[in-house]
Amino acid sequence: MKKNSLPLPLLGGISPDQFFSEYWHKKPLVIRQAIPGFTPLLSPDELFELAGLDDVESRLITFFKQRWEMKNGPINKIPVKEKKDWTLLVQGVNLHDDAADQLLRQFRFIPDARLDDLMISYAADGGGVGPHFDSYDVFLLQAHGQRRWQISAQKDLSLVEGMPLKILSNFTPEQEFVLEPGDMLYLPPQYAHDGVAIGECMTYSIGFRAPSFQELGESFLSFMSDTIDLPGRYADPDLKPTEHPAEISNAMVEKIAEHIAKITFSPDDIAIFIGEYLSEPKASVYFESPEKPLSPKRYAQSAQKRGIKLSLKSSMLYKGKHVFINGESFAVDEDDALLLTKLADERQLSGEDLVNTTPDVLEAFCLWYEDGWLQLR
Repeated sequence: MKKNSLPLPLLGGISPDQFFSEYWHKKPLVIRQAIPGFTPLLSPDELFELAGLDDVESRLITFFKQRWEMKNGPINKIPVKEKKDWTLLVQGVNLHDDAADQLLRQFRFIPDARLDDLMISYAADGGGVGPHFDSYDVFLLQAHGQRRWQISAQKDLSLVEGMPLKILSNFTPEQEFVLEPGDMLYLPPQYAHDGVAIGECMTYSIGFRAPSFQELGESFLSFMSDTIDLPGRYADPDLKPTEHPAEISNAMVEKIAEHIAKITFSPDDIAIFIGEYLSEPKASVYFESPEKPLSPKRYAQSAQKRGIKLSLKSSMLYKGKHVFINGESFAVDEDDALLLTKLADERQLSGEDLVNTTPDVLEAFCLWYEDGWLQLR
């Protein structure tokens, strides 16, 4: 039986196949005790410390005196815990904490190309971010305390104008749930929802990438600019005198259009673009190189003895003969591809896996190690 047709406790006992056919992009799913006995991976103080770092995305959202305000991180000062109606959001916790990364990886029945990050929300009593909708799928796992969720399939997604947050102007809840630690709520894109803390609470959001086609198109044109080859220069040997010197002639438009139409791209170009684009680290991500890196020879010996693993911050994907890591692409032969795709899928390799590694791949691994992209196990 295929792995994805087996029941998955994380999905309440249904299989990933059933989840995709019945819920993904279609309707919400409340999963009681998706992770039984779940406890927070970070304490509030550890989360507050993360929010104060320069390389961590964070936001502080308050609703004091009936007024919404949002402050972008680093957040070095938070309201006193006794004060109500405030929320701290910390993005990409999986990039900084092993346990958070392991939790995110439980959702790898969904491709890495779609998986984004693990965000942790800490909220004081009454805290939330107002009724809103997301443009992507999200799993909302309750980690500590209780949160009341109201959700709606409403089509009216108009927003309140002049607000620092995207808050729905006409939210009409249709269903209501209170989540306890270990409970989880899945919501498809464009599904209106409002979560309010009942006492102190922490909620983990597993979000997914859904770039707009406009964003993809603009980025693809930028990507292709490095490979466009249009020799020659505009010329018009048959030019005639004009009575309208400010007018652009049809002949000029047609000639330039003729040459621009020569720009073509292949499925391979699209695949390379997607791989580089989706594996590119966010602007806030910084890799840490080892303080005293091993020499290439010592590194190869240690790797073949201990094995290697990708850094929490590394993103690695593949398509056919192309391997992508942190925004860079490599064309590899079949033998090397087997090893590199295994590293991408499992995010680690044993020493035994590396015994017969080609010198080219070992050299690449050493460079990635020096750049902080991967580590010795």
